[in-house]
Amino acid sequence: MGLGPSTARVASDDGRGADRLRLVIATARYPPLVGGVELHVEEVCRRLAASGTDVTVLTTDRKGNLPEVEQRDGVEIARLRAWPRSGDLYFSPGIFARIAQGEWDVLHVQGAQTLVAPTAMLAAARVGLPYVVTFHTGGHSSGLRQALVPMQEAVLRPLLNRAERLIELTATQARERAQRLRLPSERFVVIPNGSDLPRPSANAVVGQPGLLGSIGRLERYKGHDRVIAAMPFVIKRRPDARLWIAGSGPYEPVLRRLIDDLGLGDRVEIESVPVRKRARMADRLARVHVIVSMSEYESHGIAVLEALGAGCRGVVAEAPGLSDLVEQQLARGVPLDSTPEALAGVLLEELEKPRVENPPRLPTWDDCARDLATLYEDVFRSRRPESAAARYDD
Repeated sequence: MGLGPSTARVASDDGRGADRLRLVIATARYPPLVGGVELHVEEVCRRLAASGTDVTVLTTDRKGNLPEVEQRDGVEIARLRAWPRSGDLYFSPGIFARIAQGEWDVLHVQGAQTLVAPTAMLAAARVGLPYVVTFHTGGHSSGLRQALVPMQEAVLRPLLNRAERLIELTATQARERAQRLRLPSERFVVIPNGSDLPRPSANAVVGQPGLLGSIGRLERYKGHDRVIAAMPFVIKRRPDARLWIAGSGPYEPVLRRLIDDLGLGDRVEIESVPVRKRARMADRLARVHVIVSMSEYESHGIAVLEALGAGCRGVVAEAPGLSDLVEQQLARGVPLDSTPEALAGVLLEELEKPRVENPPRLPTWDDCARDLATLYEDVFRSRRPESAAARYDD
């Protein structure tokens, strides 16, 4: 699997000769833990490793029930203890030591919303290791956590200012963060998520009339409750309408109570698809006519992109991380504060339209990994002495 330019690095001082670029990735969570960031990191890491990059992932294990060291898909995964055991602070002092004591060429900090990010950046700054940062910042069910984001960014700004590149998933996010951080826009690079799924199986049902889908972790800010509240108005005009909510999480009891209160027990299904069951997700999305996301914030909306690539029509909230899809005319936008009846009206209009026969060509994980490989090479070259760069070119 080629990813563009070679990442072979210059001869090392330990006599090993020409070697692969040594990339270390610091991220709070990694599979088998599930989530959008976890999916992103795993997808790009295995592609980078297959293309010749030496990839090590430093991540956390708060419960101590996962392998400390693991080799998978050519990637070395090292899990370090983190505290506290619950919550999402993910403080792991071992990451500092591993980065400071290791022999790496480039550090990539994947995700800036936990204490893993500043720990990794401090270690890199201490030993002069060049680093890049992908923010991956999405929403949060806690209003306090959301309110603290500007303060968090202000605290991180000196470390972010030392990064070689700052990576965003959309152009809108890059512009907005450059303004908030008061950093030059040229320091930012846009590298979108991949959104490719396998083709549906031969026996998959395609285009089930009246089927809506709302995909994402079951958190308050994801807006599944907004879609559920619109369903009585949808069903009034489309008796065949059904809603599939794909996800799991702490907000599930609240959603189930709302379903019961509205008498939608036989019209709304909550069933998650494991992140590794990509073929099953492809088959389920083949059935969906309209995908809808009323999330308050998304870093990029991988699930929506995958659904659009599968031929679903799209309705999304005019909110960060989703409004880009509206600007690109990939989905129809509705105000986040739309009434249930107003949202239902838009969903009904989209249900009347046919599924998309020729889905748009969306970025793939190969594209994402290729762009990252090129970025690492640029960072590596820019930090090498001129004489070493000449040997590199040889």
